[in-house]
Amino acid sequence: MNERIQTEKRDHLLIVTINRPEKRNALTPQMVEQLGAAVRSADQHPDVRAVVVRGEGPIFSAGIDVFSLAQSQAELGQRNPARWLRRLAADLQHALNEIEATEVPVIGALQGQVIGLGLELALSFDLRVAADDCKLSIPEARLGLVADVGGVTRLARTVGPSRAKDLLMTARSVDAQEALAWGLVNRVVPADQVLAQSEALADQIAANAPLAVGMAKRLIDQGDGLDKHTQMALERWAQSQLITTADVQEAMMAFMEKRPANFQAR
Repeated sequence: MNERIQTEKRDHLLIVTINRPEKRNALTPQMVEQLGAAVRSADQHPDVRAVVVRGEGPIFSAGIDVFSLAQSQAELGQRNPARWLRRLAADLQHALNEIEATEVPVIGALQGQVIGLGLELALSFDLRVAADDCKLSIPEARLGLVADVGGVTRLARTVGPSRAKDLLMTARSVDAQEALAWGLVNRVVPADQVLAQSEALADQIAANAPLAVGMAKRLIDQGDGLDKHTQMALERWAQSQLITTADVQEAMMAFMEKRPANFQAR
């Protein structure tokens, strides 16, 4: 991986680090693409059970690198900035959609500021652990813009339309406790423990049957917008696929033998 996006495997965990602290981990389009590929690589490793994404330094991400965008547009000599921006947004959306579609659960370790594209990125994760001094915002309205990398869509689905309008229309920051109350983050921990607590959450997930964890993620993500009976039918189908797996057999044996399960399949 590029030095700006680093990966480290620790037992059943894949740690992905945004490594640009001197620029407050501002994200270039290339970094977003590389980040998506790094997270998605977890699906190629059967022994990886969870991914933790973090930012090097005191800030998770200050958002998109506007200077790199301006330079990129100038180098390409674009005469139609609207078309260029639509293509760029489509590419960035694709990268975040790839993260969201990863079967392995993805956890964000959020510290300091999580701004604009940084928050859009965090919304593509399954779970978010925030430092108690964390500030989260989507300030695009101040620039006459909207959050076009899934920010409007994912924010509304995560916190509900009314709260999403609050954040998007005011462009204000919310602190960690308000974000927790809204369901924007899942845990709030002391700042010096955010990575350790994110890894502990990942370990807790990794201890469970990986096929069941992945199936639960798919049922929730792909069931969004379906009517109740259709989604319940998908639950029945999923259970029928899981019941004959080695994971279930191992879980039953471990229960009878009073020992921790040793899951292998994924």
